[in-house]
Amino acid sequence: MSRRRTVAQATGARGVNYASSPLLASKTPPWRSKFVVAAVGASFCVLLGRALYVQVLEAPFFQRQGEARYARTIELPASRGRITDRNGLILAASVPVPSLWAIPKDMDPDPAVRARLARALGMKPRELDARIGDSQNFVWLRRQVDEPLADAVRALRLKGVHQLTEYKRKYPEGEAAAHVVGFTNIEDRGQEGVELALNKDLTGRNGSRRVIKDRLGAPVEEIGETVPPVDGQDIELAIDSKVQFFAYQRVREAVTEHKAKAGSVVVLDVQTGEVLALANYPSYVPGERRGLAGAQLRNRALTDIFEPGSTMKPFIAGLALETGRVTPDTVIQTAPGHMTITGATITDAHPHGPLTVAQVIQKSSNVGVVKMAMQMQPREMWELFSAAGFGQRPQIDFPGAVTGRLRPYKSWRPIEQATMSYGYGLSASLFQLARAYTVFARDGELVPASIVRRQGEAAEPVAGVRVLSPKTARAVREMLHMVTQEGGTALKAQPMGYTVGGKTGTAYKQEGKGYSQKKYRAWFVGMAPALNPRIVVAVMVDEPSNGKYYGGDVAAPVFANVVQQTLRTMGVQPDLEVRPQIVARALRSEEESF
Repeated sequence: MSRRRTVAQATGARGVNYASSPLLASKTPPWRSKFVVAAVGASFCVLLGRALYVQVLEAPFFQRQGEARYARTIELPASRGRITDRNGLILAASVPVPSLWAIPKDMDPDPAVRARLARALGMKPRELDARIGDSQNFVWLRRQVDEPLADAVRALRLKGVHQLTEYKRKYPEGEAAAHVVGFTNIEDRGQEGVELALNKDLTGRNGSRRVIKDRLGAPVEEIGETVPPVDGQDIELAIDSKVQFFAYQRVREAVTEHKAKAGSVVVLDVQTGEVLALANYPSYVPGERRGLAGAQLRNRALTDIFEPGSTMKPFIAGLALETGRVTPDTVIQTAPGHMTITGATITDAHPHGPLTVAQVIQKSSNVGVVKMAMQMQPREMWELFSAAGFGQRPQIDFPGAVTGRLRPYKSWRPIEQATMSYGYGLSASLFQLARAYTVFARDGELVPASIVRRQGEAAEPVAGVRVLSPKTARAVREMLHMVTQEGGTALKAQPMGYTVGGKTGTAYKQEGKGYSQKKYRAWFVGMAPALNPRIVVAVMVDEPSNGKYYGGDVAAPVFANVVQQTLRTMGVQPDLEVRPQIVARALRSEEESF
């Protein structure tokens, strides 16, 4: 008992009587315990639902979000295919170059730091600020820069500034081959020329690899399989770089000498139909395209059309021979040097009197050709022109090749039939004209042209489409050879060491619905060697304005130089002695009718 008293006294000493506490004595409401149990149960249900949502229903989303914090897919860029000439010389190739980018939110906002970066990038500070703008996560600073510039930026060791490797296109042949090769944009997609025409073949397929990166963005571990890049296909063109460069030089010199607006040269291999050269001036440097105008970008040999003038006369002579209406020695009276058809007068440069069919072509007589043409039905002329490729788009893997214009024969009036016989009333590109002349060079066959080298066919002639008989084609070829001899209109077309044949052309330029009397186009189309042609060369000079404008004076010398260089490059042996040519060069060409 004394022990209980002691405990009671101790309890009383603390001043708390739990047995008599009103708080403990009061009864707890029944709903309170139920509420607590329900709340705990509901909490468990919410947590269970959230776990189900995160772990099951939206698991892929949260996995992606998690990976985004540490895993990255790095693109492995593919190299674009190379473009080479027929001898393997590189015309276009991709080289790795650095590109600079930044994460603006990680960059130092100090103006002095930004100014140093701007100087290294070759910019003004306000240009850099404008480029960054409101971007937070990514912005290009400079793409495809030189190594010295990239090294200068890297040496600054600036936070938020990064570098990666891209591929940049290089064009070793520059402006000489610009219109053939074309160029790509900064995303490595073809924009002009072969780069555009064969973009699908040249473009590779990028690869990729998955990596884990640390907080500084450096890869620390690979995850998954690496997909290797597939490089683009290499393209071998039919172009010969030596011939292309020489043709470009000669047409550039002619345009400069005659104060012309532009010029073009096309060189075709007669046996294979391959394009050995396709040169235009003015041109551009594919890697430096700031401030370019459409006149520089335009591939005039394929895109510009013009009335071919006197270069159509051999086709009329060929048709007259083919149908048996004339022979090369048939005499046609061209006096008094003019004739009238339905009120319109057709004239020669000066009266010739009686001429054989061969001499009509040699001296380029409008009257003589019209008299042959008016013996024919319009349908016959139209069918021959169509068979030679006029009025049809060339089947060549190249963008911008035009169709030209050849109206249906049923709409021709007599005067239109007459003017079409000497090249007015229809239109064609220089490329179409060059290809049409393969009919005479290949014994009557029209050869299919190709800008890409024909694999395995270099030793054998490609099959052509029969347009004229071999006998007729050879007869016309002999007439074209006479054009470059004494009494012809193109003595300046004769190169050293090789026989040639061809036809001059001079025409007034169209302006609105009429013709300008002060603007001309001059051209020459021919083949060499004359007896067994290997090449066809077409030259056009637009708006010569330095006193000379005839095709025999302006375009024929370019033809002679290009022929001589091309045949030497191809290893074709000379078939003509040099001494007689020195005498011939002192003679004066016949004045051409146009």
